[in-house]
Amino acid sequence: MPRDDQKPAPHWDDQKPAPLWDDLTEWSAKAGAWAAAYHRHKRDLPVRARVAPGDIAAQLPDSPPEGGEDMTAILEDFERILLPGMTHWQHPRFFAYFCNNATPPTALADFLIATLSPQCILWQAAPAATELETRMLEWLRQAVGLPDTFQGVIQGTASEATLAAVLTMRERALDWAGNRDGLAGQPKLRLYTTAEVHPSVDRAVWVAGIGDANLIRLPVKGPLRGMDPDALAAAIRDDRAAGHLPIGVLACLGGTAMGACDPLDRIAEITARENLYLHVDAAWAGNAMICPELRPLWAGIEGADSLVFNPYKWLGAQAEGSIHFLKHPEDLRRTLAYQPEYLKGPESDVINYSEWTVPLGRRFRALKLWFLIRAYGLDGLRGRIRNHIRWSTALCDRLRAHPRFEIVTEPILSLFTFRVPGDDAAQRAFVERVNRDGRIMITPADVAGQVVCRFQVGQFDTLEEDVALAYEVLVELGEN
Repeated sequence: MPRDDQKPAPHWDDQKPAPLWDDLTEWSAKAGAWAAAYHRHKRDLPVRARVAPGDIAAQLPDSPPEGGEDMTAILEDFERILLPGMTHWQHPRFFAYFCNNATPPTALADFLIATLSPQCILWQAAPAATELETRMLEWLRQAVGLPDTFQGVIQGTASEATLAAVLTMRERALDWAGNRDGLAGQPKLRLYTTAEVHPSVDRAVWVAGIGDANLIRLPVKGPLRGMDPDALAAAIRDDRAAGHLPIGVLACLGGTAMGACDPLDRIAEITARENLYLHVDAAWAGNAMICPELRPLWAGIEGADSLVFNPYKWLGAQAEGSIHFLKHPEDLRRTLAYQPEYLKGPESDVINYSEWTVPLGRRFRALKLWFLIRAYGLDGLRGRIRNHIRWSTALCDRLRAHPRFEIVTEPILSLFTFRVPGDDAAQRAFVERVNRDGRIMITPADVAGQVVCRFQVGQFDTLEEDVALAYEVLVELGEN
């Protein structure tokens, strides 16, 4: 009898086979039933995971299995090991960050995307995906009230759109020489923004080779903590006089910390006069522009060269998939497009969206938007946003009337900030006490150099009773 080390290696069909496509009906039904039950009972779960660092890893094998395992065991371990380590972003009392929403139509669309798994790089590689993306961007352009001078593309995240915008403004200012020759020997390229923008702006400047020292952070003013236009005009003038090359402005609509909004109309006047590129990060607040009565918040948006918003932050479209609108998409293509032989198609007058994005690979993200908008309609989506704003404003007013709470920034859409008695450490301790309790989740933020408690309503299934419970939790824990 041969020793173990002399035995022939097992043939694949001598091992337990992995699930086949014929088994998909059974397992997808089980996964769908689990998902439905999860969403029915998610209010019973603590919002934030109650685990310590390393708890999950300690339950995972150090080495991969040599043979296939049964799907029943895999799903049981998913629920037993991983679920306790999940912070529940779909919880209706998740009032932290900005939400990463999911809805039944988009979950179903994501299942179909995974099943087809197309690579949507060229029209010929995915004709339906390409043409659906074009139409969905037209739908959303109309939904948020943009003029038809804008065309759109779906990026993976707002960070990708911001990087694409920075690269485009760099190339446009250098007469398209940056990609070819590099930045050596060029004057210092200057971009203008405020401290309220998302840190993806910093990363975009790093990746684009411009350098953080050339990202000029201008002062803010007013209750919206928006960019001071006079300071912008002065900074551009001073930089030109010093021999630097201003290339663009990165404006903010609905900043993460407290919802800061720049005066886009005033900024657009300056960028038009100075021939600078204007990109607007409206990752969260842009979703609310489907409500016509809220559009005064972005007056002047028609003067932007590009803008981005994330439907998964408020509309329920499910990550990832950011909406990037451009007034001159040919500038973006000239910055990013390349065509090796294998990326050339026989068709003319078609869009190849991989030429509009930094990554070459692209998922069929438009399908989620198609399912979402058709399932709820714009009126259904508007109703949720209006409710969230109304409930958040009501909560802010209730906290204002309580002696232990100080409102720091008034509601901007559905976001406001407040403080409890004590110093910055007391604010952090209060947020941690709230989150450890588990009934709701909030986050701290920084406003004008002081730590605040930040509250934002945006989860797709949140009800008025969830926001009312938040008041009870905040008061109860604020008095302890």
